[in-house]
Amino acid sequence: MNGYGNSVFLRTALGGGGGGLDPDAQAFITAAAITDPTQQAAINTLVVDLKGYNVWTKMRGLYPMVGGTATSHSYNLRNTAQYQITWNGGQTHDANGYTPGVNGYGNTGFATNLFTSANDFGLSTYIRTNTTIGADIGVFSPDLRYIGSNLTNFAYFGVGNTFILGANTDAKAFWQVNRTSASVVKGFKNSSVFVSGTTGAGTLGARTVFIGALNDNGSANFYAGRQHAFDAIHDGLTDTEAANFYTAVQAFQTTLGRQV
Repeated sequence: MNGYGNSVFLRTALGGGGGGLDPDAQAFITAAAITDPTQQAAINTLVVDLKGYNVWTKMRGLYPMVGGTATSHSYNLRNTAQYQITWNGGQTHDANGYTPGVNGYGNTGFATNLFTSANDFGLSTYIRTNTTIGADIGVFSPDLRYIGSNLTNFAYFGVGNTFILGANTDAKAFWQVNRTSASVVKGFKNSSVFVSGTTGAGTLGARTVFIGALNDNGSANFYAGRQHAFDAIHDGLTDTEAANFYTAVQAFQTTLGRQV
């Protein structure tokens, strides 16, 4: 069954196909003041799909970048009362998402010591445009948990004591990094494992996760000007969970007409 078929099945099985919105979707729609029916339906389907794939409870911060404004893009779909993004520096917000400008980044307020374990964490980001170098989401020092890219030759993933990287010349994709044990670290591009490694877990600290740059020991650094259509902070996902997460997010982006 393809991703679209899975999405339809999950909505039907969980009651998301009609007769009202999922309560978590409704809470986000209300907080972010989403009035467009297509956007409302896309959000509802996303929530229902993530619950059907059993990854909803693994999410800590979900930022679907929908609504077209700085305020709507700041809300955490997983829990609108937690980890709302504070935007800093130059920025553009529109129907396609958030694009950092000069010295632009968002502070999620989620500190890495809120993860249950240094061996159980994940970050994700959906990138729609290319620039030459920079970090799209994460913490650099001392936590070393991030996703970034140098388009001349590689994409890289911070995973504890060091980083893993793979050859890459196009940042436009849904990227994930997942640590699920002391010995398993994987970077994903869309639905597939892009690179894997066995680096040490490192420590969890009080630094918060930034979007559009890295939190480098308390200050923004390694800015990237790429456009974000989705960002997430979550527990570590298995290969199947990561692929299902991509399927749900890609269906969401396709409904909004901004998929890559």
